[in-house]
This record gives sequence, C-alpha cells and structure tokens, in this order.
Amino acid sequence: MPTLAGTLWPAEGGAGLMRGIVLAAIGTALLTLSAKVQVPFWPVPMTMQTFVVLVLGAAYGPRLAGATVGFYLAQGAIGLPVFATGGGLAYMAGPTGGYLAGFLVAAVVAGLLAERGFDRRWSTALLTFLIADALLFALGVGWLAGLIGAAEAVSVGLLPFLPAEALKIALAMAVLPLTWKAVGRGA
Repeated sequence: MPTLAGTLWPAEGGAGLMRGIVLAAIGTALLTLSAKVQVPFWPVPMTMQTFVVLVLGAAYGPRLAGATVGFYLAQGAIGLPVFATGGGLAYMAGPTGGYLAGFLVAAVVAGLLAERGFDRRWSTALLTFLIADALLFALGVGWLAGLIGAAEAVSVGLLPFLPAEALKIALAMAVLPLTWKAVGRGA
C-alpha cells in the first residue's frame, strides 16, 4: 500500500530523488524543532520528538523515514545542535544515546506497518504507534540501564514519560487516520 507521502506526492520519474531530499529536509527540520520546544507537562516537560518520529515513520514509510531519521542523526553526530541540548558524538554516547537509536528503529517499524495499511484506522494506528514507541523506549532504557542500572533507568528514563507518551500516541493515532480520511483513502 502507498504511504501518505506517496499518496500526496507520488514519486514519478526522475523527480523521486528530489522528492526524497525535500521530504527528508522537512522531516529533519521538524525533528530539530520538536527537540527544542518544551511543553509544560507533568511529571516532566514534554518535547514532541517521539510524536514526530512516529508520524514521519507512518507518513513516509520505512525507507524514507529511515533515511530522514538517519540524516537527522548524522547531522547531530557531526556536531550540529539538532538535539534537545546540543549535538556531537559525545552527546550521542551519553544518556540519551539509546533513545536516539530508538528514533531510527521506531520510524522504520511505524513505516513498515503503515505500508501494510496500519495507519489508516484508529485501532491499527494505535497498535502501530504502541509497538514503535515501545521499541524506542526499550532501546533508550536499555542503553540508560548500562550507564546507571536497570531500576534507576526505568525510574528516570521511562516512568516519568509515560503520561506524555500516551498523549503523543493518542495524537498520532488521530492524525494519521483523519488525514487518510481527508484524502479519501481511509478505511
């Protein structure tokens, strides 16, 4: 099945490469902006990065989403300040390194499921985003556990974020099916 990006902007002829570059640039800009804006939330402030990762994955499909998040991570690796508080390899090797790797996995998995039409109905969109977000946090908490121990990693790297993640997943599971419905191809 075509992804949302493929439906709204089909890759035709030689324009496919330019389309991919433009969409990847838009995606990395959205990821950077979503890292910088903090929304007051309980118990910790919330960024919209995981929301953007999930929506990009589903909207772009696994290849373009993977390339987009990979490009974002490469920008951060060379020191561009695209992450919440900076950039560089040392930043990526720090406590958030596993979450950054999780962005790539989550985007690809959401894209794979979206290619199978899982982003078109609320129930399957919920499943898509729960799976992708669980993988993201498994990598993040797993990496963090190697630095500070498993119990502490769950305590500081997972539990405080669950309310915000529930909200972002609910928002993502509404956005994709509603967008499909608006373009007349929803289930």
